[in-house]
Parts: sequence; C-alpha cells; structure tokens
Amino acid sequence: MARAWDQARAGGALALARRRLRATPFRTFVLYPAALVAVETLLRRGPPAVDPRGLPLMAWGYLQYRWCGSYRRPRGGGGPGPDVPPERLVESGPYALVRNPMYLGHLLYLTGLAVTLRSPRGALLVLVVAAWFHQRVLADEAQLHALFGEEYATYTRRVARWLPGIC
Repeated sequence: MARAWDQARAGGALALARRRLRATPFRTFVLYPAALVAVETLLRRGPPAVDPRGLPLMAWGYLQYRWCGSYRRPRGGGGPGPDVPPERLVESGPYALVRNPMYLGHLLYLTGLAVTLRSPRGALLVLVVAAWFHQRVLADEAQLHALFGEEYATYTRRVARWLPGIC
C-alpha cells in the first residue's frame, strides 16, 4: 500500500512538473533566468558580473506582464493562457497601444536579463523566445479572429502587434 501511495505521489509530482514547464510565465521568469545564470556561471567559471542597467528593464517587463494580465482578465474574461479564450475583446488600457502587451512584457524581461548578465547567450535566448512568441501570436490572432470576426479585424488595423505605431 505504501508503495502505491509513493507511486501516486510521484505521478502527481511529475504531472505538476509538466504543467509548470508548459506554463510560459514559469519558463520566462523562473526557468530561463536560472538556466542562464547556471550556464554563464559554468562558462565563466564563476558567477557572472551583474550590470545593473538591465535591472529596470527586467522589472518593467515583469510588472508589465503582471499588470496587463490583471487588466485583461476582468475585462475580457477567459483564463490565463490561450486554452481558455476571452469572452470579450479588450481594446482599452495597454491593449489600445499594442495587441500583445503581456508577451511583450516577457520579451522586455528577458532582454533585461541578457543585459544584466552581459550574456550573448541571453540575447540569443531573447531571439529564440521572440520567434516562438511570434508564432504563438499568429495562432492566437487566428483564434481571436474566429471568435470576434470583423471587430477583431478592425482592432488589428488600428493597433500594432508588438510596438506602438511600428509593427
């Protein structure tokens, strides 16, 4: 009986670990920074020097992610992540400036991390994650267009995908 209990607990822990690894915020704000610090420490044979100029960008990115999520959920409904789509289109607040301010927060944070650690590998991580986010955004946009139709199409013509007034 004790062995079955241990196996069930281990299975639950494994399921929890899988959910965590699939969660984009966990990867961005916990896993990637820990892995990057570990890699830089190994390659430099000691802890990386910290450039404080990247810290405000990290803080900005994290706070933008949190604030935009808190802003969107009560106005748009739905759940965290793309699995539970919004019930209403949010076009105000940060979503009046860019269509993906939460994802942009992730990228700002990772850019700040790369600067803080003076890490070319961190810069490469930003590029890889940005490409991944862009693919995710394209899928999200198709889903939102299917949900909201012309209302969403009008929104996309008015509001930039990533940077206000640019792209």
